[in-house]
Amino acid sequence: MTDNEVWKAFVLIKVGTGAHLNFAKLTKERKAKIEGAKEVYGVFGKYGTIPRIKTHSLEYLTSLIADKIRPISEVISTEKSVVGF
Repeated sequence: MTDNEVWKAFVLIKVGTGAHLNFAKLTKERKAKIEGAKEVYGVFGKYGTIPRIKTHSLEYLTSLIADKIRPISEVISTEKSVVGF
Protein backbone atom coordinates (compact mmCIF):
# COMPACT_ATOMS: atom_id res chain seq x y z
CA MET A 1 0.00 0.00 0.00
CA THR A 2 1.12 3.55 -0.62
CA ASP A 3 1.00 6.47 1.79
CA ASN A 4 -2.18 7.76 0.13
CA GLU A 5 -4.10 4.58 0.74
CA VAL A 6 -6.30 3.90 3.72
CA TRP A 7 -5.48 1.03 6.05
CA LYS A 8 -8.36 -0.96 7.51
CA ALA A 9 -8.14 -3.25 10.51
CA PHE A 10 -10.20 -5.03 13.11
CA VAL A 11 -8.98 -4.77 16.70
CA LEU A 12 -9.96 -7.79 18.77
CA ILE A 13 -10.45 -6.66 22.37
CA LYS A 14 -10.61 -9.11 25.25
CA VAL A 15 -12.23 -7.76 28.41
CA GLY A 16 -12.30 -9.16 31.92
CA THR A 17 -15.00 -11.48 33.21
CA GLY A 18 -17.99 -9.48 34.36
CA ALA A 19 -16.86 -6.41 32.43
CA HIS A 20 -18.76 -7.33 29.25
CA LEU A 21 -21.98 -5.56 30.19
CA ASN A 22 -20.31 -2.39 31.44
CA PHE A 23 -17.95 -2.41 28.47
CA ALA A 24 -20.87 -2.78 26.06
CA LYS A 25 -22.65 0.20 27.63
CA LEU A 26 -19.59 2.39 27.20
CA THR A 27 -18.73 1.24 23.67
CA LYS A 28 -20.66 4.01 21.96
CA GLU A 29 -19.00 6.67 24.10
CA ARG A 30 -15.54 5.17 23.60
CA LYS A 31 -16.04 4.86 19.85
CA ALA A 32 -16.25 8.63 19.68
CA LYS A 33 -12.87 8.84 21.44
CA ILE A 34 -11.13 6.35 19.15
CA GLU A 35 -10.23 8.27 16.01
CA GLY A 36 -10.84 6.12 12.96
CA ALA A 37 -13.34 3.75 14.58
CA LYS A 38 -16.08 3.32 11.99
CA GLU A 39 -18.08 0.59 13.71
CA VAL A 40 -17.80 -1.31 16.96
CA TYR A 41 -19.18 -4.84 17.24
CA GLY A 42 -20.06 -6.56 20.50
CA VAL A 43 -19.42 -10.27 20.00
CA PHE A 44 -19.68 -13.53 21.91
CA GLY A 45 -16.54 -15.62 22.25
CA LYS A 46 -12.92 -15.08 23.20
CA TYR A 47 -13.11 -11.36 22.43
CA GLY A 48 -15.93 -9.12 23.59
CA THR A 49 -15.59 -6.12 21.33
CA ILE A 50 -14.24 -5.65 17.82
CA PRO A 51 -13.95 -2.13 16.41
CA ARG A 52 -13.36 -1.63 12.68
CA ILE A 53 -10.69 1.02 12.24
CA LYS A 54 -9.70 3.08 9.19
CA THR A 55 -6.41 4.92 9.40
CA HIS A 56 -3.72 6.51 7.23
CA SER A 57 -0.79 4.38 8.46
CA LEU A 58 0.08 1.22 10.34
CA GLU A 59 2.19 3.26 12.74
CA TYR A 60 -0.84 5.34 13.67
CA LEU A 61 -2.95 2.19 14.12
CA THR A 62 -0.34 0.76 16.48
CA SER A 63 -0.19 3.96 18.54
CA LEU A 64 -4.00 4.18 18.60
CA ILE A 65 -4.19 0.70 20.13
CA ALA A 66 -1.40 1.40 22.62
CA ASP A 67 -2.54 4.89 23.65
CA LYS A 68 -6.36 4.77 23.44
CA ILE A 69 -7.55 1.16 23.71
CA ARG A 70 -5.12 -0.73 25.97
CA PRO A 71 -5.26 1.86 28.79
CA ILE A 72 -9.02 1.21 29.25
CA SER A 73 -9.23 -0.54 32.63
CA GLU A 74 -11.50 -3.40 31.46
CA VAL A 75 -9.18 -4.38 28.57
CA ILE A 76 -7.09 -7.49 29.21
CA SER A 77 -5.56 -7.86 25.76
CA THR A 78 -5.84 -6.77 22.15
CA GLU A 79 -4.99 -8.28 18.80
CA LYS A 80 -5.11 -6.50 15.47
CA SER A 81 -6.00 -7.99 12.10
CA VAL A 82 -5.15 -5.74 9.17
CA VAL A 83 -7.38 -6.13 6.11
CA GLY A 84 -5.27 -7.31 3.18
CA PHE A 85 -7.86 -7.65 0.43
